[in-house]
Amino acid sequence: MFSSVGLKLKTVTIQHLRSNEVFMELMLERLSETVASAESLEQLTRPLLEMLEIVTGLESVYLTSIDEAAGIQFVDFARNTGELRIDEGLKVPWSDTLCKRCIDEGRRFTSHVSEVWGDSEAARALGIETYASAPICASNGLVIGTLCAASKRSKAIGPRARSALNLFSKIIAQHIERERLLEEVRRANEYLTKFALTDTLTGLPNRRALQDELGRLLARAARDGSYVIVGMIDLDDFKKINDEFGHAAGDSHLRNCAERIAGVTRDTDMLARIGGDEFAFVGPGSADLDEANHTAAEIRKRIGRAGTGASLPGHDAVGAFGLSVGAVAVRFVSGDQAIALADSAMYEDKRERKRRRIEAEAAGE
Repeated sequence: MFSSVGLKLKTVTIQHLRSNEVFMELMLERLSETVASAESLEQLTRPLLEMLEIVTGLESVYLTSIDEAAGIQFVDFARNTGELRIDEGLKVPWSDTLCKRCIDEGRRFTSHVSEVWGDSEAARALGIETYASAPICASNGLVIGTLCAASKRSKAIGPRARSALNLFSKIIAQHIERERLLEEVRRANEYLTKFALTDTLTGLPNRRALQDELGRLLARAARDGSYVIVGMIDLDDFKKINDEFGHAAGDSHLRNCAERIAGVTRDTDMLARIGGDEFAFVGPGSADLDEANHTAAEIRKRIGRAGTGASLPGHDAVGAFGLSVGAVAVRFVSGDQAIALADSAMYEDKRERKRRRIEAEAAGE
């Protein structure tokens, strides 16, 4: 751990560094360990701040980040060993900071802040007299933060300290850039995963996502003896809508159906669009067969009623759309078998609906 190495370094410092080689060997040893083992910006920065405090001899060392859009500079990590305290979480107007002045003027160090930048309210409030800073730059050259060292007393710092400040700022910049790249990769993977499991038209889970969830539910049912509710839904006469009004109207109709069906399924159910005008749902059921069948029947009725009174958006001449629904309670079957059973129940419902419609037309209703 760095505390022991830091103690070694301070002991060597107290002994006036018998040789620069001993000091640099310890520094490089710890620097190598820190860079290799750091898994976060904080794990990297805190040991570097400790080393920077030792090598500069200044009483406050800290890392900042900059939000140029908001015009604010934040102190993210700090190490204070003397009278001057730069607290973590401190935020100051970017335009008034010594860091910005260092960057704008190309000046990395001054031991007479009160003379060089006497108009800085932040420096005057904190009592900073000695100040050193190095920018943290992104790969595109944008300054995203600074690595700083400061003291209330006027003190010179040598070339070795300035080199350490510049080196550490570059190491931190590379780590931040790596973290940003990893975050971009993570977000891209999340997007791709979501895209792979989502129907782009309705925003519902797709067939693959439904199969994964059904497999999980069936596995749990096999363990605890419960049932799984599986349902299939088909839109009646959907081809006629596409043929008469076009695919844009058909897409709008599918989205409308998805919203209506989603509004009547349980929170524990997964509703998915599995292709064309077909939807499916799966969800947990009771361990009691009668209760599980009752649940399946209730969900089927609610979904069937979801289409009542709904018309194709923008086309009032089109009557209410119909939904043929089949729902079953299953266990100890494969995913394909469960879908097949629900599909058979759906087609039975479709045939019955068609029979009733023909009878109604024949009776002149």
